[in-house]
Amino acid sequence: MGKLALVAKITHVPSMYLSELDGPQKGTRQAAIDGHIEIGKRCRELGVDTIVVFDTHWLVNANYHINCGPHFKGNYTSGELPHFISNMEYEYDGNPELGKILAEECNLQGVETLAHDATTLAPEYGTLVPMRYMNEDRHFKVISVSALCTVHYLNDSARLGWAMREAIEKHYDGTVAIFASGSLSHRFAQNGQAPQFSNKVWSPFLETLDHKVVDMWQQGDWETFCAMLPEYAAKGHGEGFMHDTAMMLGALGWSDYEGKAEVLTPYFGSSGTGQINCVFPVTEQDGSAVPGPQASVTSSFEPGASRL
Repeated sequence: MGKLALVAKITHVPSMYLSELDGPQKGTRQAAIDGHIEIGKRCRELGVDTIVVFDTHWLVNANYHINCGPHFKGNYTSGELPHFISNMEYEYDGNPELGKILAEECNLQGVETLAHDATTLAPEYGTLVPMRYMNEDRHFKVISVSALCTVHYLNDSARLGWAMREAIEKHYDGTVAIFASGSLSHRFAQNGQAPQFSNKVWSPFLETLDHKVVDMWQQGDWETFCAMLPEYAAKGHGEGFMHDTAMMLGALGWSDYEGKAEVLTPYFGSSGTGQINCVFPVTEQDGSAVPGPQASVTSSFEPGASRL
């Protein structure tokens, strides 16, 4: 029935918003903004009607959650970085129908998930920043999925990603894009040192590790990357413990995935963190490689192990 047409790993750094404004950061994130604009253009060309964002700024302490309200409108200031994002207006339409379909299939596959359609929940900036550049005209409906998961296993997140793909392909009459909205390494600059790391990664170790990971993605070495993801999430300070990445790879087929990443915005440093925009071609999969509830992907990772 439905189609998963595009999958991407995207940045949502708040300095993209600063880059629009007069000041020392003006224009510094144009490459990231251009990457978002290109992804939005490709979604339009593919006939995407709804974008599902795995948002690493939506923190949850139990279950998985889907924000599929019918309409989102507001004026957003980041509680985390109010000097970066302040009074950013937004308005987007949601997709309650698809949100419920996604949750139903996740629950059928043993991943407890709640869809919130009648809610006052507002999207977090992991969703709002990319939608600002991809969806200014409200062309796409938007669904946000919690991906800052504090007590969850990465294999459950991978299973959630696969269940959502099956829900789209089997039960939804439409075309969907999935975005993993989060950084690679996510070690912020130490307090007092942020200005000197505004366009840098925190350490040579983390930058080297990130570059190696991007190389694996471009070479299509998913077997190696999936095996190392739990340790990378912990030792590489992965944003949201890299649950967004596990969800994305679950949707792509996990270690059986044969596609290669196309980098649209080359890797860059921002406030100490490592960022990128890249697209992953969607290939036919049967889901057989997606880890089950007791799979070994949990062996080197305990919930909360990579929390900063």
